[in-house]
Amino acid sequence: MIPTRAEAERLLKEAEQCNPGPWGNHSRVVAHCAGKIADACEELDGEKAYIIGLLHDIGRKFGVRHLGHVSDGYTYMMSLGYDEAARICLTHSFNNQSTKEYIGKFDTTEEELELINTELAKVTMDDYDRLIQLCDSLAGSEGVLDIEERMGDVKRRYGSYPQEKWDANIRLKEYFEAKAGKDIYEIVEKDTFSPVVAGKQVKMVPKDKEK
Repeated sequence: MIPTRAEAERLLKEAEQCNPGPWGNHSRVVAHCAGKIADACEELDGEKAYIIGLLHDIGRKFGVRHLGHVSDGYTYMMSLGYDEAARICLTHSFNNQSTKEYIGKFDTTEEELELINTELAKVTMDDYDRLIQLCDSLAGSEGVLDIEERMGDVKRRYGSYPQEKWDANIRLKEYFEAKAGKDIYEIVEKDTFSPVVAGKQVKMVPKDKEK
């Protein structure tokens, strides 16, 4: 079960008030990309993809955490009865279904880590899990990024990026391009899209104007 788009947008805005930061717009970019790619694939529902993309990082509502945002998001969505959204909160960080590939601090309690590992082991990954993993690797807070630039930025900020995860994201891009029969960057409007917050569009700086 997932909420309506309106409810998902309300939940995200409420979460941003609790913990303001660029993660909110990042979530909107993920949602945009997921919806567009799903619409281009016959078997996927663009509305569902948009909603779960919007909520994939909702655990950040509860503060600045690394791995902890996964368990927070999963627990929060389950408490609201949104099990499909909870699943995406769980799977979006683990292309190869293992916490060993997590980039960032292991700032969970033993109970939280056990929850993540136990529930993650139960999942059979489907195209919605894969889609949000891909879109997470495409989305900045101001718009869509080149996938290798985005992963390179994460590597610079955290000091490492597992090669297995890097390769998995490249394969996901190729996988969805094959399903859609179209270039991913064209589908997600890489050069023109920017997130809209409270009716106001975030200004994008043309690449030739960047300093």
